[in-house]
Amino acid sequence: MKDNKFLTLGIETSCDETAISVVADGREVLSNVISSQIDIFKNYGGVVPEIASRHHLENINGVLETSLKEAGVALDDIDLVGVTMGPGLIGALLMGVSTAKAIAFASGKPIVGVHHLIGHVSANFIQHAELEPPFMALITSGGHTEIVQVDDYDKLTVLGGTRDDAVGECYDKVARVLGLGYPGGPKIDRIAKEGNSEAIHFKRVYLEKDSLDFSFSGLKTAVLNYLNSEKQAGREVNRADVAASFQQAVMDVIVKKAMDACETRKEKKLVLAGGVAANSKLREMLDKECAKRHIKLYYPAPILCTDNGAMIASAAYYKYTKNGADGLDMDAYPYLEF
Repeated sequence: MKDNKFLTLGIETSCDETAISVVADGREVLSNVISSQIDIFKNYGGVVPEIASRHHLENINGVLETSLKEAGVALDDIDLVGVTMGPGLIGALLMGVSTAKAIAFASGKPIVGVHHLIGHVSANFIQHAELEPPFMALITSGGHTEIVQVDDYDKLTVLGGTRDDAVGECYDKVARVLGLGYPGGPKIDRIAKEGNSEAIHFKRVYLEKDSLDFSFSGLKTAVLNYLNSEKQAGREVNRADVAASFQQAVMDVIVKKAMDACETRKEKKLVLAGGVAANSKLREMLDKECAKRHIKLYYPAPILCTDNGAMIASAAYYKYTKNGADGLDMDAYPYLEF
């Protein structure tokens, strides 16, 4: 406690960002330090789990020290330690969980394990001081694409999810075959602005009537087949047109299903979360469609869309106020469900 504010230390290591933040009262960010491994994995075309874990081990103490310093607090001032316990890469998760346990054990502070996706949703509580449940949430990231009904801070119901590739994963794979490099999401979003989204028709996969699930593997294959056929025919490929057409096909499906979920549940608040929440096309289309239906749209700043400790600290604060602390026997769960 400092200045009568409840301070939560949030630790996030589910993938390739070593991130630690100090958040006051669940919403005020005092520090948000992120050590990214993107430059390391550009040469690999994606995250290598063993290498990611090793870099977390090398970075985490320094990130912790910097985060506390930037917040202007000492470890003794911290009231709660929150940490991502899943889903994610098991080795990476264990780096964060082990660090959180060590801090909690040594200091006597309570500890709370946080679901990574609830963390992404909670980023909006930091960005929007007025936001309270209930609302609909659209979570789009490298590992997840889900529509979730949020009835309370600790009460979430998954209405739909991906049956194969997550949207961010699909972006990475398409970017790779287009020769754009890693990570694919920002690169496709950028080059798509120079292309014609109607140049190539890629099939939109909506699945069964009224389904809120997603499937992107067929779209990924369609892009690959198109590129191969153009190459065999000796025709030059306009990468901007391919990127724009691919992105339009993705977003048409995502936006429609998000709107269907809101209308079916009569929900007038939609929260956007996850790394792909930073995508300019997604924000543009949702802004337009939500305005038509008088749905209030919320999304975080780009720095809060990527994996970060602040979102974990916010989620931990609300979980702790609702349910109390976890024990030191808490563990990491790579396939953790809601």
